[in-house]
Amino acid sequence: MDIITILGPTASGKTSVAVKLAERLDAEIISADSRQVYRRMDLGTGKDLDDYTINGKQIPYHLIDIVEPGTKYNVFEYQQDFLKAYNDIRSRGKRVIVCGGTGLYLESILRSYRLSPVPQNPQLRERLKDKTLDELTQILSQYKVLHNSTDVDSAQRAIRAIEIAEYYKHTPIDDRPFPTLTSYNIGIDVDRDTRRKRITQRLKQRLDAGMVDEIRHLLAEGIQPDDLIYYGLEYKYLTLYAINKLSYDEMFRQLEIAIHQFAKRQMTWFRGMERRGIEIHWLKAEEAVNINITDL
Repeated sequence: MDIITILGPTASGKTSVAVKLAERLDAEIISADSRQVYRRMDLGTGKDLDDYTINGKQIPYHLIDIVEPGTKYNVFEYQQDFLKAYNDIRSRGKRVIVCGGTGLYLESILRSYRLSPVPQNPQLRERLKDKTLDELTQILSQYKVLHNSTDVDSAQRAIRAIEIAEYYKHTPIDDRPFPTLTSYNIGIDVDRDTRRKRITQRLKQRLDAGMVDEIRHLLAEGIQPDDLIYYGLEYKYLTLYAINKLSYDEMFRQLEIAIHQFAKRQMTWFRGMERRGIEIHWLKAEEAVNINITDL
C-alpha cells in the first residue's frame, strides 16, 4: 500500500485521526486542503497545527504554508508538489498519510489525473463577469470535466472553474504521466447533527481566537479584498465584515450557513468518488484510530 488517505467533511476530526495513525505507523502527513497551502491564513483555514503534536512528538506535515496569500494555487501545482513531498518521505523510509477534505485534490492523486497548467481566458472572463454565483454554478454544472465544486462559493472561484473546464473541453490533455498509487482510503463518518454542532462550535472558537484580526492583518499587508474573497468561506464573509459590507451578526449567520453547505458539498463529492470507483471505508473516528495496522 503506497499511501493511507484520511478524508472527511470539515469538522469531522480527520486531522486528529491522521496524526494518531501517523504516530503508530511512523508516517508523515501530506495535506490535501486547498486553503491550508497559504501562509498566515491560519485560523480561517483551520490549520490547527497544534494537533500535529502527540505525546510530545511532532508529526511532520507537508503542503501547509507553502505559498503566499493572494496567489491562485491550483490542482496542477498541487500534484507537482505532492509528488515532491511523497518522494521525499518515501526516500527516508517513512510511510505516507494523505489527509484532507478537498475532493479534487484527493481525486487527482487517487485517480492519477493527467493535468496541464490552465492559462487565463480574458474573453471568457469578460462574458461571465456580471453573472451571479447561482448563474455561474449552473453554467459549471453543464461541463462533463470534473471541477472542484466543493470550493465554488464565490463568483471568482466559479469563473476560474468554468475557465478550467472550458480549457479541457477544447484542449487535448498533455501526456503527463502521474504514477498510479495504491491507497487505503478511510472516510471519517460523523452524523449530520454532530457535524453541524461541531461546525458552529469551531466557528465561535476561531472568532474568539482572533480570526477577524487575521483578516485585517492580511488586508494591512496590501492584499486586495477581492483576492481574499476569492478563497471563499471564512475569507469571503470576514473580509466583507472587515470592509463594512456586512454587520457582525450578518457575517456570522451567513458564514455559518455557508460552512454547513460546504460540508454537504464535500460529502456529495466523496459519494461521487465512490461512484467513480474509489473505495472508501467509512469509519467512526475511534474506529479509524484503532484500525488493525496489519491490514494496511
